[in-house]
Amino acid sequence: MAEQYDVVVIGGGPAGNAMASGLKAQGKTVLIVEADLWGGTCPNRGCDPKKILLSAVEARQAAQHLQGQGLIGAPKIDWPALMAHKRGYTDGINDGTLNGLKGQDIATLHGQAHFQSDNQLAVGDRVVSATDYVIATGQRPAILPITGHEYFKTSTDFLDLDQMPKRVTFVGGGYVGFELATIANAAGADVHVIHHNDRPLKAFDADLVKDLMAAMTADGITFDLNTDVQAITKTATGLQLTADNFELTTDLVISSAGRIPNADQLGLANVGVTFDRHGIQVNDHLQTANPHIYAIGDVSDTPVPKLTPVAGFEARYLVGELTHPGAAIKYPVVPTQVFAAPKLAQVGISAAAATEHPDEYRVNTLDMTKWFTYYRFGAQQAQAKVVVAKASGQVVGATLLSDVADEMINYFTLLIEKHVTLPDLQRLVLAYPTPASDLQYLY
Repeated sequence: MAEQYDVVVIGGGPAGNAMASGLKAQGKTVLIVEADLWGGTCPNRGCDPKKILLSAVEARQAAQHLQGQGLIGAPKIDWPALMAHKRGYTDGINDGTLNGLKGQDIATLHGQAHFQSDNQLAVGDRVVSATDYVIATGQRPAILPITGHEYFKTSTDFLDLDQMPKRVTFVGGGYVGFELATIANAAGADVHVIHHNDRPLKAFDADLVKDLMAAMTADGITFDLNTDVQAITKTATGLQLTADNFELTTDLVISSAGRIPNADQLGLANVGVTFDRHGIQVNDHLQTANPHIYAIGDVSDTPVPKLTPVAGFEARYLVGELTHPGAAIKYPVVPTQVFAAPKLAQVGISAAAATEHPDEYRVNTLDMTKWFTYYRFGAQQAQAKVVVAKASGQVVGATLLSDVADEMINYFTLLIEKHVTLPDLQRLVLAYPTPASDLQYLY
């Protein structure tokens, strides 16, 4: 006879853990299943370890910007020591997460979950059953299906390198390619980013993407655009990448061509749940085609960026939905960013979308490089495009390119969500001089 629970959560990452903890606090009997590392991608092999590695990159960059302006000699990155620093954090995530779940008296199982039939979920040789199921299995790196694809490594491999190779190539110009290229370049590698067309980071403002690429090129990164890699061949001198009228030999090739949902091993066809390369299809209550199965986080096909904070937001919503059913989910504006050098971030309505409606919106395009906030630390570039609704005077969108764009975008997220006008903002006294004190000049 199958073990019975109120809810079985499949996936022990940020979404699944938040889901399990929230339901347990509401008195539900909960089982959480994880096939890989407890804690999921973000803390083990994603945003957290990436940001630890970037901490050294940011410190090195800050020192470089002030050469001859108060500092002499820029630091070099000690990759093995930096990796040890990263592992000092990540090595404890799996056990710490599992112990945290057990401490809440949440039942756990380790293994691949597979729906055998409606209300029958197998995990290894165990069969469990529940009133409701929540799929929170996330995504994994996509591997391009080209000749020699077995030579590809992924972001997972990069974030655990013992040594930085002399030559590193990223195939795919998205978030991962730009961010990891920034790290590899700062660590001394000869870095190429190959992209199949001339528009990497296509979700971001085209002008500011070009400015970011120019800055990264000046730092020594090579962008090979309109290049569709066809094969990887191992040679005596390294790995040779070939495309039409293109050849490149490198030591490490990272497939940074996006991510795919971890939905293909769950037996979803057995329970009437559909998915494609964008994720598991859900309605506006995060419910799949099977009324007792839900999907949240990166594995779901929802109209928002696949980000850890979004996964947590969806988990909190669904905890409420499974205890006191109510309204459809309503997402706030979601900031997104690329942790390159400089950083690129955006939230709300884009400048491109705003220019299509000139009667409704005004776009403020600003070069802030010489503003005090940026002058003081020798910033090489600080740009902003801020969208203001003409009727209300409220900020409705922003795209930023600067060393502090990751901090500033959160301020803009608050301004948009709280409908703050310039007079509203000027009724506040913010600490000066800080990036926040610049906000009033961006309306």
